[in-house]
Amino acid sequence: MMKITLISLGKLKEKYFTDAATEYEKRLSKYCDLKIIELCPQSLPDAPSESLIKAALEKEAAAIQKAIPKGAYTVPFCIEGKKMSSEQFAKTVKDCENTGAHICFIIGSSYGLCESIKQKANLKLSLSDMTFPHKLFKVMALEQIYRAFKINEGGSYHK
Repeated sequence: MMKITLISLGKLKEKYFTDAATEYEKRLSKYCDLKIIELCPQSLPDAPSESLIKAALEKEAAAIQKAIPKGAYTVPFCIEGKKMSSEQFAKTVKDCENTGAHICFIIGSSYGLCESIKQKANLKLSLSDMTFPHKLFKVMALEQIYRAFKINEGGSYHK
């Protein structure tokens, strides 16, 4: 069974987000061995300086790097990442599955991701030019991963 890790900065607390994430985790259990790792984002004051943000992102990057499974195909979500249709994304997932790759998706904090994580990525991915709350984005990412499996299966979920 394919292994997928989702690393995210921050924990889901609101019941409606945790319920949605739990539902997609349950659905994905049929298709992959999913592991979700929630890391604590660095605390920053209101209106932090660029140097404080950079230092926080570097600390977060160190924690992310430790959590990435050895040899994983890394896919950080970032605004400058490649945009794909759901079908293209499904093909990427299928290609990784066919090669036995362990995919590791990464969701940064509200200030994004450190360049060091992006530079080591196998694929930088963007779901949209729009900005979303990180907690909602986590649910959206899980849904797109599930959709990819359903597309690859030929199911009617994706219309």
